[in-house]
Amino acid sequence: PLGPAEGRAAVLLQPFVHQVGGHTSMLTYDEHTICKPLVSQELSFYESLPLAMRQFTPQYKGIVSVHLKKDSLGNLTLIASPGLGQPDSAGGDPAATLWHKCKWSHTQVTKTFKDSCPGKMLLRTDLQYHTDSLLEDANGKQPERKSYNPWGLHCHRQHLNRMSSKHNENKLHQFLLLENVVSKYSYPCILDLKMGTRQHGDDASEEKKARHIKKCEQSTSASLGVRICGMQVYQADSGHFLCKDKYYGRKLSAEGFRQTLRQFLCSGNQLRTDLLEPIILRLKALLAVIRRQSSYRFYSSSLLIIYDGQEHKESADHHLPFPKTHGTNPSRVDVRMIDFAHTTFKGSKSNPNPTPYDGPDHGYIFGLENLIKILQSLSEGK
Repeated sequence: PLGPAEGRAAVLLQPFVHQVGGHTSMLTYDEHTICKPLVSQELSFYESLPLAMRQFTPQYKGIVSVHLKKDSLGNLTLIASPGLGQPDSAGGDPAATLWHKCKWSHTQVTKTFKDSCPGKMLLRTDLQYHTDSLLEDANGKQPERKSYNPWGLHCHRQHLNRMSSKHNENKLHQFLLLENVVSKYSYPCILDLKMGTRQHGDDASEEKKARHIKKCEQSTSASLGVRICGMQVYQADSGHFLCKDKYYGRKLSAEGFRQTLRQFLCSGNQLRTDLLEPIILRLKALLAVIRRQSSYRFYSSSLLIIYDGQEHKESADHHLPFPKTHGTNPSRVDVRMIDFAHTTFKGSKSNPNPTPYDGPDHGYIFGLENLIKILQSLSEGK
């Protein structure tokens, strides 16, 4: 049997720098793959994914086992080794992917995070992350951030702290391997939308249920069926990402939601009107698919809208009858559903609710319809 191929493929698992929302630590496994702690309900969803939904979800790539190591200096190391049940589609030489290593300490993680950002990003500020910087300054303004989105780093630190305090070193943790849906973008602009009018899963405690209901009532989740959970937009004029977090998104009115959607489509100099039609078309295609999924409830899942903030010359020529990339989605827009830890459906192995729901997810459909309406109104220049 093969020994651990330490020398050949020791890879530093990095915090995923483009995480704009959520609270789970997302880690970079390789250029096209991220990993996150495994939740059986989410695995159950990916394993029985309806074919029609595949173009709207990240590709599922298997499972890895991860364990924590501490060196004499107290540096934390997470070591991932591909586990059982990994589909062949993961590709590559199994021996080469046998051991992926990542080293972090609480001081080192900030440095690693900076090193893993391409130099062209012009990081003008240190990424030392303080929780309070997420909130507002004295004037109630959220400070504009001039570097990579710090949200992922914040999640990552919390996750490392939890793992190191709760578990001993030998405990194996299962992580899910998923396609990194932004790997093909130079400057990924990402909008993370919490979809639906209800966020709590069937497994939520009364206390958690009440908390989630309150968040929905006090945000656009109730009125629009969608709220902003996180955002990063590349500003071509300044060379920085503008970032917004879930606390910002929760406070928005319906009009504020609309303005933020508009801001998401301004990557610096102008409103990217060329993106509106491709996004709307893709959302309509998703809507048609969701309407056909009987018994599925996508509680607490997110919808990502993604485009490249690097403005292509083609998009400037989109008034020409046949731009150079005619027919190949020149705007390279993507729409993906993520986060299925609370998704329930008939026949799910790990469904906490034994009585399946009937029909499609009307809360989700309500949110999609409103999102499409708002984008259409933006494209009409209202």
